Amino acid sequence: MAITKIHPIKKTLNLAIDYIINDKKTDEKILVSSFGCTPETAHLQFINTRDVNKTRGNVLAHHLIQSFYPGEVTPDKAHEIGEELAKKILKGQHEYVIATHVDKGHIHNHIIFNNVNFETGKCYKSNTKTYHKIRTESDKLCEKNHLMVIDEYYEAYKRKYKTRGTSWYEFSQKKQGKSWKSRLQFDIDRTIKKAKNWEDFLKLMDSFGYEIKTGKHIAFRKRDGQKRFTRAMRIGEDYTEDKIKERIEHEVNFKSKRPKAPFKPVKSVIDISANEKIKNSPGYEFWATKHNLHAMADTINQVRNAGYKTREQLEEALKESASKVQDLLTENKKIENQIEKKMKLMENRHIVDLYKQIYKYSKEHPEDKAFADEYSPQLTIYKAAVDEIFKDNKVLPGTKDILKDIDALAVKHEAIQEQLQAARQEKDRLYQYKKNYDNYLGKEHER
Repeated sequence: MAITKIHPIKKTLNLAIDYIINDKKTDEKILVSSFGCTPETAHLQFINTRDVNKTRGNVLAHHLIQSFYPGEVTPDKAHEIGEELAKKILKGQHEYVIATHVDKGHIHNHIIFNNVNFETGKCYKSNTKTYHKIRTESDKLCEKNHLMVIDEYYEAYKRKYKTRGTSWYEFSQKKQGKSWKSRLQFDIDRTIKKAKNWEDFLKLMDSFGYEIKTGKHIAFRKRDGQKRFTRAMRIGEDYTEDKIKERIEHEVNFKSKRPKAPFKPVKSVIDISANEKIKNSPGYEFWATKHNLHAMADTINQVRNAGYKTREQLEEALKESASKVQDLLTENKKIENQIEKKMKLMENRHIVDLYKQIYKYSKEHPEDKAFADEYSPQLTIYKAAVDEIFKDNKVLPGTKDILKDIDALAVKHEAIQEQLQAARQEKDRLYQYKKNYDNYLGKEHER
């Protein structure tokens, strides 16, 4: 695994290049190479390209540092990886100098590249997006060269429970309940439960206010304010078109096996005494009276079939039903908190795995101040993760056990959700019975 960082060079470009190609740091310049220039005169060639393209601005070049964990790579292999990284991100369109430093306990590459693209004359855009590409390409090269240990249980956890591409802005918006991605995820999930097939799913998503763009990857855009389409695959592996179709089919098959509800929906009794339309329309009053007779007869039949002989029994059942819903909500929240806690534990455990070699080297070589300074952010994150883990754990848990716990809690959470849905339906039904009694017989009972 390698750590990457990048910063602009606005002044003293020649001094920066002289520093990275220093004989003592690069094994007598054996570990120095370049593209489109020669190391000793690279700063002049950078400036020439800048002048030819009449480039304005104060950024002359960019300095990319790629640092490897102590002992994980040879100098030659590190240099080779650095050259591959430069080719990947610069595409042969920027002059650069690369030097691999071996004078410290941790091997690291320095890549200084021209800010100006010599083919297009445009400047390199250094931002969050381009840095993410650098980091991704660096990780791929480390994995390709077997420098990165892949934790299969953490990877399984990511596939199941994490969404991809969540930016800081997206995360902050999600916390405020405003995230387009989290909203889309919620709407897709609830639509899958309602849809009869793929075509029905698309109609329902349209009715929920989404524009839909089909093609290689299905994408959605909320009509009321969202500027860009969001590809469903970007919110998680369970949201590709094929996976959504598979989930719809599973849900339809699951529904077909569910026992049918013991009661059919009951119609509402109209409160004739409080209805303004009835006062001005004898015809509507006649219809409403007839409707109430049928609705109340149906209500009484259902109440008796449910085993409630008196209105008091019905009211008591409603109280018990409301209490059951509240208990299930409490249990549901408890499980959600446990899942969140386990997910945080998984992330902290992953951080420990990522940075333990850095921490180990730092403890064994306290005299290496340059290493401690360079890896200060990782050491801080590592220590915070360890502290967080051992607040509630006496031993360091493995990712296999954590994933097992999360899976078990997820199954329990799904079961609670089904119980909660059934309990709410029962409560709503009993409430409707009571409301019908109150509207139809309330005045007579008051007398």
